[in-house]
Amino acid sequence: MENSLSQRLQMAMRRITGRGSLNENDIDEMMREVRLSLLEADVNFKVVKTFIADVKEKAIGEKILKGLNPGQQVVKIVHEELKKIMGDEASELNINPSGLTTIMTIGLQGSGKTTAIGKLGVYIRKTYKKKVLFVAADVYRPAAIEQLKVLGKQVSIDVYEEGITDARKIVRNGLEFAQKERYDIVIIDTAGRLHIDEAMMQELIDVKEIAKPREILLTVDAMTGQDAANIAKSFHDQLNATGAILTKMDGDTRGGAALSIRTVSGIPIKFSSTGEKLDAFEVFHPDRMASRILGMGDVLTLIEKATEAIDEDEAKNMVEKMMSNSFNYNDLLKQFKMIKRMGSISKLIGFIPGMGKIKNAASQIDDKQFDKMSVLISSMTEEERKKPDLIANSSRRRQRIARGAGMQVADLNRLIQALETQKQLMKKMGNMDEETLEKMAKNPSQMAPQPSYKKGKGKNKGQFRR
Repeated sequence: MENSLSQRLQMAMRRITGRGSLNENDIDEMMREVRLSLLEADVNFKVVKTFIADVKEKAIGEKILKGLNPGQQVVKIVHEELKKIMGDEASELNINPSGLTTIMTIGLQGSGKTTAIGKLGVYIRKTYKKKVLFVAADVYRPAAIEQLKVLGKQVSIDVYEEGITDARKIVRNGLEFAQKERYDIVIIDTAGRLHIDEAMMQELIDVKEIAKPREILLTVDAMTGQDAANIAKSFHDQLNATGAILTKMDGDTRGGAALSIRTVSGIPIKFSSTGEKLDAFEVFHPDRMASRILGMGDVLTLIEKATEAIDEDEAKNMVEKMMSNSFNYNDLLKQFKMIKRMGSISKLIGFIPGMGKIKNAASQIDDKQFDKMSVLISSMTEEERKKPDLIANSSRRRQRIARGAGMQVADLNRLIQALETQKQLMKKMGNMDEETLEKMAKNPSQMAPQPSYKKGKGKNKGQFRR
């Protein structure tokens, strides 16, 4: 979603931001770029046409063109219109305050439906503290029942299944079982087909009649572009879906699905599945997604992820240790674990405003480096972890630790440098006043330690070398 579409749109925006004045030709030129970007991202043509017309109408107003920072005001208009076509506000689940709530999931085969059910179950249990039951009613693909059972075991959620039999009977019996065993939420996995056909639709209509679900959630593969919107409309016309789950949002998608689905099908996007892990599942916020697409970051999601992953007292203690210069390898190990709980480095950087330029470089960072560094720390004695200088001052200790971890001394040296860099940054921050810290927040790259240079000797000694 945030790959090629995001880059193209940001490039179009950069041409107008920072300029003291704009005229109608400038806006036309920018809108041509935006239009091409959206069409290349496989956004539905009618959606693009309406979007361009709405943005242009608001952008060429006298108040904008003659106002202060006209470029920034135009970017704000683009942001608002992007948010509008994706649905304006986030849509929450409709769950009964008491008694049984039934959720029916629908979607084509290969759309990631069964995996999305696993993620949805984890989300509901964590967010609403409810007892969840999966009902395996996808009887046309034997592997689907087995896959749901494996997922259920992974996330400790019970699965009701009767094997390959009539889906209507399974749903009826599954609901009776849920009532008897006092489950709060039942999530029904229905049949997915390679294409929409009459028999499939009739079965889904019958299941809907039996289950009377509060939510009918359609899983849509984000990588199918505007086709996803047309598929969603077909399902919605017959079943009146209440929401969509966009899957495979972490792939190299062109982003057309998220920008087309709401307008074309009328179904609100409720969730997006953003990775392989079962907790890589989040509520879809149109305003936050619009900010990410335009390279404005997504601080709210970053804060939410940090709050979920990091204990407040633990984080406070760590900051105090770093400020007091007593930060050691045990603390660094805790920090690695915190970061890993929050997600991949490239994804986290994408949430930070102004850091979009280095996001591609960050995507090259191998998150397994954290595991390698953790193994190196595990190879140290308890005293060495507490007193980093013992390792820094002894080549014999470094050789022993690297050998014990099955790695090179060069790998350990990188770890030593990582700890030293942390200390330098915190020392630097400790000496800053409030005004300087604010500047650093706007441009985090200034925080990076600067390379040291020393004057050369002998011939050409006026030159400097690193």
